[in-house]
This record gives sequence, C-alpha cells and structure tokens, in this order.
Amino acid sequence: QVQLVESGGGLVQAGGSLRLSCAASGRTFSTYTMGWFRQAPGKEREFVAAINWSGSNTYSTDSVKGRFTISRDKGKNTVYLQMNSLKPEDTAVYYCAARLLAYSDSPDAYDYWGQGTQVTVSS
Repeated sequence: QVQLVESGGGLVQAGGSLRLSCAASGRTFSTYTMGWFRQAPGKEREFVAAINWSGSNTYSTDSVKGRFTISRDKGKNTVYLQMNSLKPEDTAVYYCAARLLAYSDSPDAYDYWGQGTQVTVSS
C-alpha cells in the first residue's frame, strides 16, 4: 500500500516557477514508477511526466519538455516536479501517482493517487 500527498501548488505569474512535491508512505516506495498528471476544468486527466523506480529514466509529454523536470529522492520518499517558464495553459490540478510496473502514460495504469494540488498561472 502506498499513500501519496502532494504539496507546492499555488498561484504564479506566467514565466514563473513552482516545485511540486509528492511525499509517499510505504516501505516499497523505491520500487514504484512515479508519475505526475494534471487535469484542467472540463478536460480529461493527462500525463505530464514520470520517473522509473531507480530514477535513471524520465519521461515527459511534449508540451512540458524543456520546462518541467521530474526527480525523486528515495531517502526522503519524495518525488518532485520542478516547473519553470509556466504558461497559463499549465493551469490545472496536479496529481501524483504510483504504479508497480514499468512506465506508462495512461492514468488507468496507475494504482495509487494523491489528492491533488492546484496550480494556477496568471497571464
């Protein structure tokens, strides 16, 4: 069982930065693939980025490449999403998710979810 708690969301102007954190409980955290997803009002939940269990491989959707970076600290049982050069279209609720198997960009493939944190980017 894995429990996830996100933090770090907020209101920021376009061009600004935020760092989201996802704190995980459960002694098997280090074996999970971790992902970040987001959901804007009226839209489906979409993949943002993921990182494999070792941290050696990361994946991200094209719209955030070069701006967002995912990382993990196994010692702190935490996954981060560093978001730079934020745009109004990045506004959404951001969710952290975990799955035991290899990387996937499908929300349906993830077993555990956090409660989400709101990110609002003003123009």
